Amino acid sequence: MPDIPLYILCTLGYAGLAAWLWPGRPGCCRTDLTVRLLPLVPLSLHIYLLQAEAFGGGGIHLGFSTSLSGIAALTVLTYAGASWRYHLAGLQGFVLAFAAVTVAIESISPIPHAAMYSASPLFKAHLLVAFSAYSLFTIAALHALLIALAEKHLHRAVPPSIVAGLPPLLTLEKLLFRMIQVGFGLLTLTLISGIVFSEDIFGKALTFNHKTVFGVASWLIFGALLIGRHVRGWRGRTAIYWTLAGFVSLMLAYVGTKFVLEVILGR
Repeated sequence: MPDIPLYILCTLGYAGLAAWLWPGRPGCCRTDLTVRLLPLVPLSLHIYLLQAEAFGGGGIHLGFSTSLSGIAALTVLTYAGASWRYHLAGLQGFVLAFAAVTVAIESISPIPHAAMYSASPLFKAHLLVAFSAYSLFTIAALHALLIALAEKHLHRAVPPSIVAGLPPLLTLEKLLFRMIQVGFGLLTLTLISGIVFSEDIFGKALTFNHKTVFGVASWLIFGALLIGRHVRGWRGRTAIYWTLAGFVSLMLAYVGTKFVLEVILGR
């Protein structure tokens, strides 16, 4: 594992930027080049640390902490890219704070054992697509919570600073469904590649276990949400509930299981 000081530096970098960009704080509403580039500094260190832990020592080492950290890194990267097109300064603080917590957890967690079949190119492609889908749905869940918070304070004469610094509701909702659309496509590829990988290794296309059940359940939930949006114009609380339900199901499919096995049961 790389030196602990690097983890501390990365955590403090994320936390400092999160505090600066938090709604109501000085950097919240800025859209200049500095706001867009600064998150890339701790992100670069984060990716280095993640690569060293996940791929160091041969094979792919994926445990609860590295999985959570990988999702956070992809989430920050997605926001960093989207900030060049959308005004997201009011949202960056939440994402950076989440990344700071995941890096801190990773720094104190033991290195997991190498995953089986980690040398397979198909398995690596499957992981890349899966974690990309997880990161997008993590952002979507965050947006759903912020939309719920903004709607709660919508008609107040003086909304709290945590809401006042957010983009307009329509912008949040538009971004929410765009991310769900892309995430749904990636989740579909994840399930397909998982079936192909299972067939290649085990000789059967689908193994019914907790990952399959929760993965398919999340796919059905997000698919139903997109159909409801297109056919019935679902939005507001309906979209929020369906988004959070799909996100919880997706997290239970992999990250939640890792948490139970490694943190609670100590396996």
